[in-house]
Amino acid sequence: MLAAHGLPAEAKPFLAQFGNPKYPPDFTHFDYADPNAPSKGTLNFQNYNELQSYDSLNPFLVTGAAAPDIQNLMFDTLMQRSWDELASEYPLIADDVEVAADGRSATFHINPAARFSNGDPITAADVKYSLDTLKSPQASPLFSSQFAVIKRASVVDRLTVRFDFADASSAAPLIAGDLPIFSPKWGMRPDGTRPPFDQISNVPPIASGAYLIEQRRNDKQITYRRNPHYWAANLPTRRGMFRFERINFRLYLDQYTKLEAFKAGNDDTDVEYSATQWARKYVGKNFNSGLLAKGLFPDGPPQMQGFLINTRKPQFQDVRVREALALAFDYDWMNRLMFYGQYVRTNSYFEDTPFGATGMPGPKELALLEPFRKDLPPAVFGPMVRQPSTLPPGSLRANLRRARELLAEAGWHYKDGALRDANGTPMTIEIIDDQPGMDRLIIPYTQALQTLGINAYLHEIDAALYQRRLDNFQYDMTTFIYPPVTIPGVELLRRFGSKAAGEVGSENYPGIRSPAVDALVHAAVSATTLDDLETATRALDRVLINEYYLVPQYYMPNARIGYKTTLGFPAVLPKSYQYEDWVIDYWYCKPQGAAQPGTTAAAH
Repeated sequence: MLAAHGLPAEAKPFLAQFGNPKYPPDFTHFDYADPNAPSKGTLNFQNYNELQSYDSLNPFLVTGAAAPDIQNLMFDTLMQRSWDELASEYPLIADDVEVAADGRSATFHINPAARFSNGDPITAADVKYSLDTLKSPQASPLFSSQFAVIKRASVVDRLTVRFDFADASSAAPLIAGDLPIFSPKWGMRPDGTRPPFDQISNVPPIASGAYLIEQRRNDKQITYRRNPHYWAANLPTRRGMFRFERINFRLYLDQYTKLEAFKAGNDDTDVEYSATQWARKYVGKNFNSGLLAKGLFPDGPPQMQGFLINTRKPQFQDVRVREALALAFDYDWMNRLMFYGQYVRTNSYFEDTPFGATGMPGPKELALLEPFRKDLPPAVFGPMVRQPSTLPPGSLRANLRRARELLAEAGWHYKDGALRDANGTPMTIEIIDDQPGMDRLIIPYTQALQTLGINAYLHEIDAALYQRRLDNFQYDMTTFIYPPVTIPGVELLRRFGSKAAGEVGSENYPGIRSPAVDALVHAAVSATTLDDLETATRALDRVLINEYYLVPQYYMPNARIGYKTTLGFPAVLPKSYQYEDWVIDYWYCKPQGAAQPGTTAAAH
């Protein structure tokens, strides 16, 4: 267990960032796993994410599109996070860990049974190689940022590795436990030399996870086969997990073709993100016959989705302009007429969690915010704002009137048929996207912006070009989703930190460079108590929302999943999960004739 600062350290088979872990040392499986689930069959899955093709087998590079879910399926980590706790980890490649009393280092012992997919034992040297590689310039900066808290890894002996941390962070040992492990032999040439890591893109990984690549038919299809010699299959953290013998991915060019393939029975499951399709299209003979079903599954912390505003562009550097852009988004009309009332408006970066701000800032929040008062919008120090509404007595017309006032205060005035700055330059906003279905959301928004005199338009591009432009910050605005986390941590650095704003491939897409944000992120990452973490994130939430770095959109309160009734899932759902990985990791092929056990899912 993570030792409190100043107390003796002791090797334990688990880590808990705050308090005690849920599961005892002798636990047999996670509650949300079914240890008796059959281990057989093939899962035919669709697009794992928005990518319509892939060109790389290396998920750790900034270039290329990695094969679907390859990191999850082929790369185990030192320890496994549980999906029904705030922040706890249990043995996987490492079988115990000792955190130094001062919190500045942690020593992991490797399970002697741990093996790579080629049968080689996993050693401390392999762990050090994995960390050094991911922190190098040859890997995506997402990983160097994730593991920035780790200064170095040192080999103590063949099966023992020590991580030294930059700071005594309570999250640091768990971050080290998240390290994916791969073999130095991956990509090695016949003569024993190794090419640079960023040139290893189409060589099947020598990895540590449960699956191997069985077949690559083209850039739109790949089949993984469960490794029959996977050493960790019966560990408590893996019991009831990875039950499919094969997982086959087919990548479709658009969501409509994807849905029709599922309805025809060609694929086994479909995670649906379109409210219209869920409400109107999940019908047909295979639903009537009982072959297909649709279910709503309670979700964990909501994601933050919104129109990113690239503050690197001169026209967006005034917060009043950004607030005006938020006023032009008519969420209430869209949810009522286009989304069948299925969504909830997002008002926080940490929506529906203890980490989000509410009401007035408390004394501890104010203590963090006060040093930056002169540089922050006054609203930061008032009640937490809710996003503009058009429900009566409000209206889009009134919101646009206020938006025009803000734009005028910022020096933008309507003249000669366009909104222009003092130099006469018209405001133009290109909104890029790679999903055809998003035009229903974006076009009404551009029309509202055009009412203000802004030349706003949608530019749909293919997924590969979209990702390239996103990585290089070549856009005015775009829709983006910040995936939810159970507990905020180092991802805040790569999402909002000033350093990340200049790193190609980072997640600081709005280009935030704010001393206040940097200080609050540091306070969150370095928090040693849950109360301190909540204080820091609530203060951060107030700043991010009131600086209008994005226009918040909405979130789904439930996961919408269509599935073949030949599939089963555990009766207990995790508290926090990524929909696709929950299906891939914990669903299974039911025995013939078996009924689905009771569940908290609402089938429709």
